[in-house]
Parts: sequence; structure tokens; C-alpha cells
Amino acid sequence: MSDQLVIAGRAFNSRLIVGTGKYRSFEEMARAHAASGADMVTVAVRRVNLTDKTKESLLDFINREKIFILPNTAACYSADEAIRTARLAREVGLSNWIKLEVIGDEKTLFPDTDQLIQATKVLVKEGFVVLPYTNDDLIAARKLIDAGAAAVMPLAAPIGSGLGIQNPANLRILRERITEVPMIVDAGVGTASDAAIAMELGADGLLMNTAIAEAADAPLMAEAMRDAVIAGHKAFLAGRMPKRLYASASSPLTGVVR
Repeated sequence: MSDQLVIAGRAFNSRLIVGTGKYRSFEEMARAHAASGADMVTVAVRRVNLTDKTKESLLDFINREKIFILPNTAACYSADEAIRTARLAREVGLSNWIKLEVIGDEKTLFPDTDQLIQATKVLVKEGFVVLPYTNDDLIAARKLIDAGAAAVMPLAAPIGSGLGIQNPANLRILRERITEVPMIVDAGVGTASDAAIAMELGADGLLMNTAIAEAADAPLMAEAMRDAVIAGHKAFLAGRMPKRLYASASSPLTGVVR
């Protein structure tokens, strides 16, 4: 793994992807984006003004020369709905990349993996670069890769919960068994330590929104998340020391003259 995040042949300098929702103002969002160092942000197609040029849009606060827009199909509850939303994003000139969300439960916002796989197959055939939000389930991830997904994006915890990494063993399994495409942990991160843990488990990247947008100081939290992602990735590459039940002297006695 290099310092860059590479998805479908495109390189990004930051392994942190951030969102655009829940900020107190568009100006605050722009400051947080700058502080995060992210060069890709995700935009909910169904929640943004795409057509009325007389009204303010969050898109006006994103420097598209520096930041790549990743449209998403948030609030879609079927494959057909998500496919239509992805097509709309491409038609209005956002991107042929899509963060694919097909929600299966309104309370938890957990994905409907069957519908997700169906939508992935259709969109890949239509030339989309598909990044699906999915469960931390190896079998579902494998089926999405077989369907042509350019990355898999397993959740750490329910969307917007801030609970942090709930199933580290599952993410470790995904890291070990998925090598064909990047694994980007999506949803549930609450603070910088959660971000570092996700990266230490071997995630190629991390996507977050609420943890930054709902922080008391969003730009400062964005900066903390930037640093945590970098530190966690370096720690994974370095390889942590083994855990031991008993103490091990920092200065071994081997070779010491008594």
C-alpha cells in the first residue's frame, strides 16, 4: 500500500473521504473540507439542488478543481431507485462514479445486500465506477466484487451513530481476504481514535460525515481525523508489536555482566 489511495486506477492523495451533510452552514462545511485534507467528498444526489441555478447549493462551496465529487444514492430503498439516482447524477454532470447505498431498514439504515448486488451489476454494465456501502460481511463483499465493484465499503457501526468500530474481527477478516479492490470503512466513526483503529486494522481508506459535521468545532475535528487516518495507516504498515500476557523488559538482561 502506497501513500495514495487508488480506486479504479485513479489516485487520491488523502485516504480520508468526507461528506457534505449536517453542517451548520455551507461555509463551515468548506472550512472542514479544507482542514480534512480530503480530495474526495460524497454528495447525496437526492438531497442537493442540481437544477435551480437561482438557489444556493452546497456544490457552490466545493472547489471541483481540487476536490473530486462522489455522488451517493442515500435514502434509496430498492435497486431500481438507486439505479435511477445514479443515472441522474451522471446526467447532470456530477460523475460516473457512485457511492451506492441501498437501505434495507429505516431504523438502523443497514444495507439490503441483495438489492445492493443487483444494482451493482446493472450500474457496472452501464459504465459506472461503483463503490457500495455494505455490511462487514465477507460473503456479501465477495459477491459485490464479483459484480464489478471498484471497492467495498463495510460499515464500522450504524450510520451516524458514532459508536466506533463494533466488529474489529470482521474488518480484520475482510482485510486479509480482500486484496483485489480497496476496503474503505464507512459509517459509525465518532472520533479520531476510532479512525486510527480502523486504519490500524488495515483499511485502505475511511469515509465519514457525522463525526465531523456534528462536532462542536467541525474544522478542528476534521483536522484531527486527517491526522488519525495518517497515523493509523502508518501504524498498520509498520506492524505493531505482539501482545503479551506478562511483562517484557525494555532493556533485556541478555549479555549483561553480573
